[in-house]
Amino acid sequence: MNPLRALATLTTATLLVAGLVSCGGESGEPTASSSGSSAAPLRKIQVSLDWTPNTNHTGLYVAKAKGFYARHGLDVEIIQPGDADPAALVAADKIPFAIGYQEALTQARSQGAPLISIAAIIQHNTSGFASPKDRPLSRPADYAGKTYGSFGGPIEEPLLKTIVKADGGDPDSIKTVNVGDADFFAATKKGIDLVWIFYAWTGIQAELRGEPVSIQYVKDYDKALDFYTPILISNETRIAKDPQLVRDFLAATSEGYDFAAANAAESADILLEAAPDLDAELVKKSQEWLSPRYKDEAPRWGRQNPRIWADFSKWLFDQKVLTVEVDPAKAFTNDFLPNG
Repeated sequence: MNPLRALATLTTATLLVAGLVSCGGESGEPTASSSGSSAAPLRKIQVSLDWTPNTNHTGLYVAKAKGFYARHGLDVEIIQPGDADPAALVAADKIPFAIGYQEALTQARSQGAPLISIAAIIQHNTSGFASPKDRPLSRPADYAGKTYGSFGGPIEEPLLKTIVKADGGDPDSIKTVNVGDADFFAATKKGIDLVWIFYAWTGIQAELRGEPVSIQYVKDYDKALDFYTPILISNETRIAKDPQLVRDFLAATSEGYDFAAANAAESADILLEAAPDLDAELVKKSQEWLSPRYKDEAPRWGRQNPRIWADFSKWLFDQKVLTVEVDPAKAFTNDFLPNG
């Protein structure tokens, strides 16, 4: 899994493409019962992942397996990205929900895309710049003169320079090389000193391989960098015209993540049953690390702090990642969370 590479491939042009082909089976409307039962039929909808299944997504699989979606009247199909970017499909209202990222959504809104974040999957940013532990890179100032392996995303260089400068280092002395399809392990064996990763997957994978990493989390060097990644996204049209669907989906999804937060081992088994090709040891270790971080100190799963949206939006504008300012209050909502 490398959702950071997936994020780097997204462009605002993709988000604004018109005439997208609808995913098969997605109508977003209540469907007739095929069994002839007098029970109310379940409403069939789709939610798209941002990448291949991983522990960021466990709550969705738990909500499906435990019947939480069905209890809220929904038959949810969890799909993986195809040729079309999931955020583009959501922006065009071809599907109602997808996994996204605060950084990508904010950039998309600056270009007019009607995307809205409806829940934070993890309360704090678990990404950081990592290097093999046997290298002397224990703080951002140590990156001076080193080589960074980039996926080509628009916020990578500003992130890197921000934390290096904050730590008293020389950000202009860092060399950046696009690593293409190479993962952390391949890149750092071919002249790359550090790579941007999510610790919950790549960092734990490194430990299991006997190749532990030294990681500097971006949130530790600038409060504006404690942004939400990943998030659940919808669009303005769906929220305005179909608010009950958003409430039902989030009610069940919240139950899924609440369960995963409290039951790491069982939740890992549920994810593995849905995605049996995953490395079982990695999933279980990753889930153990990530489960308490879904909610962390928040009063409930999914809550988004307005300050985080305001601070990060301003940072993106100040770094010239955005060419126009975005109203952060219009980019997210807590209104559809249970007791939101």
